[in-house]
Amino acid sequence: MGILENGDNMEQYQTPLFDVLKKHSEQQPISFHVPGHKNGYIHWDRKSEPFYRDVLSIDATELTHLDDLHSPEGAILEAENLLAAAYGVQKSYFLVNGSTVGNLAMIMGVIQEGDIVFTQRNCHKSILNGLQLTKATPVLLEPEYHQQWGVAGGVTVKTVKEAYEAFPHCKAIVLTYPTYYGMVYELTPIIEFAHERNIPVLIDEAHGAHFIGGDYYPDSAIKAGADVVVQSAHKTLPAMTMGSFLHINSTLVSTKQINHYLRILQSSSPSYPIMASLDLARHYIATYKLEDQRYLESMISSFKGKLNEINGITVLTYPGSFGDPLKITIQSTTGLSGFELQELFETAGVYTELADPYNLLLILPLLKKDAFYPFDEAVQRIRKALGTKNSAVEMGNRHIPNYFKKNTFSTLYLDQIQQKSIGTVPIEQSEGYICAESIIPYPPGIPILIPGEEITKEIVESILLLLETGGRFQGSSELINRKINVFK
Repeated sequence: MGILENGDNMEQYQTPLFDVLKKHSEQQPISFHVPGHKNGYIHWDRKSEPFYRDVLSIDATELTHLDDLHSPEGAILEAENLLAAAYGVQKSYFLVNGSTVGNLAMIMGVIQEGDIVFTQRNCHKSILNGLQLTKATPVLLEPEYHQQWGVAGGVTVKTVKEAYEAFPHCKAIVLTYPTYYGMVYELTPIIEFAHERNIPVLIDEAHGAHFIGGDYYPDSAIKAGADVVVQSAHKTLPAMTMGSFLHINSTLVSTKQINHYLRILQSSSPSYPIMASLDLARHYIATYKLEDQRYLESMISSFKGKLNEINGITVLTYPGSFGDPLKITIQSTTGLSGFELQELFETAGVYTELADPYNLLLILPLLKKDAFYPFDEAVQRIRKALGTKNSAVEMGNRHIPNYFKKNTFSTLYLDQIQQKSIGTVPIEQSEGYICAESIIPYPPGIPILIPGEEITKEIVESILLLLETGGRFQGSSELINRKINVFK
């Protein structure tokens, strides 16, 4: 359901959960319940009070009139119903533990032990964690690879069909859309192919909560017909960190089962400030109008133009010239790595989303008409920072290793790898071994290696490149010593 088509729907201007919290705070209640700060009466010290005073006044608990996330009947239920209406789905949920808990719940609510599940190889670690918890058999699909960017994209329907020919008993398909860098791909043919075989399609759409904002953005996976979609409202909508959505729009999955696992996995003491910010974020995108879109389009076009005028950097163009306009990927034209660019930007007080050996990723704000954002100030700071770096080495042809390059698909038996003994080898000598740990550059949280995968020459080159250019990792215990855990 497009937002611009329904921007005048007066119900979407309501914010029921925020309103009851605001009313509760204005009554100056006396608390004899948790949390221990007692509506903000107790502060840690004077320096923290100005930052937390107001937000603590709405940091409440499951009082009668404030409803209960795990069994909503009042304001939370009303807010979630408005969310479902805004996105045009059967059922929506507020998530207070990030998209991670949504990914885990949708996988555990749909997939059973032993199920064969297709998932693209460049997925977030939470997807693989969910598959491991279910004891499913993942079939990893090779994504497309974009050489100029040096990053993986989505999967093709051809790859899905080839995997299905080899594994016709597939029970679900789990995909990531868009990619962290804002790339999109053709989802509809994949979903149609799956649905013809009664296979549900689950989508990690963490970076696409704003896609219902108009034709300036790619279509949401919801419009493409996905069965379950998880979105990080805090990534591109103005929600607090950890605030996310889960949407169900299908007869192929059990809403009851997904809700069951949400009750298990989500905190039994959910944050009311986060939930209220989700209510407000839904209101924000649900009332987004054509004039807002056109204003933001103009602001982003101007910003990108000014960035391209700065010596030493270039703004990349999406493959196919269409992707998420809130993402800008920059490369150096003078030999600097993405990590070096990020360091220079930070010396000027400009903080970016992530760096990799070649790229620097910026996530832009979803502005409404006449809203201010310091784009011009950012351009001035970036120009000044780059001017302090005397690098005149022009970029030549680069070898960018594709560590996702396998066969079209590969099978990972997560249960079998737990029975093997583990040893350690130098990274330079690890080619051909089976990896015994997760190697996860963070951000973006997409594993280069997962337990059970063979270590290829491209993977060795990629790990060494990340170490040499300043990459940070999660999951590994030996990388700091240039070693890696492998199965003997």
